[in-house]
Amino acid sequence: MFALLFSFLLAQTSPPDSVDKSLNTSYLLINSDTSATRYVEIDNIFIIGNKVTKNRIILREMDVQIGSFYDYQDLREILEKEKYKIQNLRLFNSVEISTLDLSPNKVDIVVRVKERWYTFPAPIFDLVDRNFNDWWQNRDGNLGRTNFGVKLTKNNFRGRNESLRLVAQFGFTQNFRLAYRIPQIDKSQKHGLSFAFDYSENKNIGINTLDHLQTFFDAEELLRIRRNFGIGYRFRKSFYTTHNVEVAYNHNSISDTIAALNPEYYGNGRVDQTYFRIKYSMIIDRRDFSPYPLKGYRFDFQASKLGLGFFNDIDQTEFNVSLSRFYDVGKNFYFANYSSVFISTPENQPYANISALGFRKDFIRGYELFLIEGRNYYLNRTTFKKKILSFKKRIGIIPIEQFREFPLDVYIKSYFDAGYAENYPDYEQSERLANRFLFGTGLGIDFVTYYDSVFRFEYSVNREREAGLFFHLKKEF
Repeated sequence: MFALLFSFLLAQTSPPDSVDKSLNTSYLLINSDTSATRYVEIDNIFIIGNKVTKNRIILREMDVQIGSFYDYQDLREILEKEKYKIQNLRLFNSVEISTLDLSPNKVDIVVRVKERWYTFPAPIFDLVDRNFNDWWQNRDGNLGRTNFGVKLTKNNFRGRNESLRLVAQFGFTQNFRLAYRIPQIDKSQKHGLSFAFDYSENKNIGINTLDHLQTFFDAEELLRIRRNFGIGYRFRKSFYTTHNVEVAYNHNSISDTIAALNPEYYGNGRVDQTYFRIKYSMIIDRRDFSPYPLKGYRFDFQASKLGLGFFNDIDQTEFNVSLSRFYDVGKNFYFANYSSVFISTPENQPYANISALGFRKDFIRGYELFLIEGRNYYLNRTTFKKKILSFKKRIGIIPIEQFREFPLDVYIKSYFDAGYAENYPDYEQSERLANRFLFGTGLGIDFVTYYDSVFRFEYSVNREREAGLFFHLKKEF
């Protein structure tokens, strides 16, 4: 925990959120006779290629402004940072920023973008298990443990970086979802809102965990129904720091059979669980390219409260702090480190709400097959890699222009992960890997291609000397 906080304090020695947008005119006049320094004024900013995206969405990400003065030698580095910020909107396949010299003291800025394809009516075919290897090895690759349906995603809705998502999913989990995100609702583009509604039902659910493997129960009748409605508020005053507050209403129910098999599923034999949840998060993101970062850092803080006193079904508090750092060490070599600390109360929690190493991105490589539950845990992951291939190829036969340029970057890597999960009291059915220091190491290869797609193949060995080849579809952290 202290190492994590110390790393974050070091991160704060990085440059401030925004560069100086203008220089005092008198200062320029006083120093105008220095031959080593040339200051230029930004006369205009032109944006080319944004057929859908509004100009103000792009300009919101830029420090440079019309009428501002900059050291000409520093301008190249400043514009490189502007490029990364615009790329991290994830609205464009490519971004290029250049200068057009009008005179020795005036320049124009030219921003060229190639927009992505924003409308995705796509079929759904998802695995319900935590990762591919959990499905393939623990569940014997059972195709019945898949979801199918249709998903309609409209990104950059109205050209304002808004997103609209509609989901109709069937199979293992029937899910219907409507979500709408508005990043900016005001002229200053600092305040945003989001709305989401979820309804899902299952005839097969995990009812408990035995020796770090979930046990599932199957029936013809509905075993669980979950309903969720949430609203979120977003405040982004600067370029790199975002504050979010979310309030959600949750109403969940299970069958009498599940409550009998595991009375602690919702606690005390309950068949219903109703509660409000409030979550606050702060994100400081200074990564160069968020889908697959190579330089910079990201700091996350989250605090959640499940149960606000309106119902007595749950009273749970969670804190999560994480920091990821990325370094370009030269000659296409890169180093990355991720640390995460999770703390929750009380000691005894309903099975449906417990946390673990193995959910989402917080897992130790080499332990992908296991769910290491604990109300508190610590995780550290380190990766050293080298880029061995990078190219872009235009494929003219693809009918949609936004998909014709095919990029591919390939990295080989080694890694070492370590973590510790503090088990829940009296949780004896799953304790072999809890309350002990765990680690995993290995070698891997990453493929990074268009539309932020990442394919990871990793051969890992854990502390128990268990080895295996693991496949993942997202970046490490």
